[in-house]
This record gives sequence, structure tokens and C-alpha cells, in this order.
Amino acid sequence: MMTVAVYCSAKDAIPDEYLALGKELGTWLGEHAYRLVYGGATGGLMSRVSNAAKDAGGYVIGVIPERIIHSGRKAGNCDEIYEVGNLCDRKHLMREIADCFVCLPGSFGTLDEMFDVISSGTIGEHKKPTLVLDYKGFYTGLRAEIAHMKELRFLPQQEQYSPIFVETMAELFASLQEIQTAHERKIQLASQQP
Repeated sequence: MMTVAVYCSAKDAIPDEYLALGKELGTWLGEHAYRLVYGGATGGLMSRVSNAAKDAGGYVIGVIPERIIHSGRKAGNCDEIYEVGNLCDRKHLMREIADCFVCLPGSFGTLDEMFDVISSGTIGEHKKPTLVLDYKGFYTGLRAEIAHMKELRFLPQQEQYSPIFVETMAELFASLQEIQTAHERKIQLASQQP
């Protein structure tokens, strides 16, 4: 069973169409027997993803920092929940638990988590794929900045590790299935080693 980390907004005031992305992803993950690991808190896309995954029969893992627990936002829908000291600890543990990463629309926290897995992948700490949903051009500015950094040679034209941008939920689901197939093949090969 593959474990998918989802990074996303915890804000309830965002447009409904963005909240719906979380519900759609969570439902799909649950129905396809993926495990979800997320930030373990309530609000916004985080609640939509985790509640939908749980409602669809999925297994939900939360990783929540003490400061968020003290604010009264600890989710009650997790099969497993890890309480950690701070955001850095949360990022580290989620990175360890997950087999791949999905970044939905979000703000500073989502960007922080996204850059953490991209930069750690860049230096070879992991080889786990990162999918970024550029829904209706949400991450157009980020994509333009990446192109700008490549143009000025701050980034190589051919990166050893880079995020995979997708623009629709259908593309996201297809990419997750490709990653799942590769993940199963890797496990199968490892089991055949003497």
C-alpha cells in the first residue's frame, strides 16, 4: 500500500472550487486504497482531504506540531496521529512516512513543505516524486520563477530531481497510478533479492 503525503491549505475562507479539490483527492485516495499522511489539523483543504479519504475507507495518518494542538485544531479522524515538537519535525516525519508527495494549492506552509521535499530530493536525501497541482494556473508564478532561475543558470536545465506539475485532477490521478506501479515494481524487485 502506497502512502501519499498531501500538502495543502488549512484556510476555510478560500473559494469552494479549491475546497472541492481536497474532497475529490481524498475520495480517490480512499477508494484506491492509498494511505494518506497529512498535517493532522482541521481546516480548509486539510479537513476536506482527510475526511473524504476516511469516508471512502482510506487509512489516515496525521502529523501535528504541539503549537497547533494547543490552538485546538487537532483532527479527530486519524487512524494514527503523531504529535511532534514543531513544523520542522512534522516535515521530516511526513517525508519519512510518505512514498510520494502531492502539493495542492496553499500558501506559505504549503510552499515550505513543497520546497523542503524538492530541495531534499535535489541533494539526494530521497527519490520520492513530488506532484504539484497547478489548478487553473495557481502555480503559474512559481513555474515562471523556475524557468527564470534556469535561464540565469541558478538551476540546471536538466535537474536531477524536480517537481512534476499537473493541471487537472485527471492528470494527478494518472500520475499517482504511474508512481504506484513503479512503487510496486520496486518492492517486488527488492523481495527477489537474496
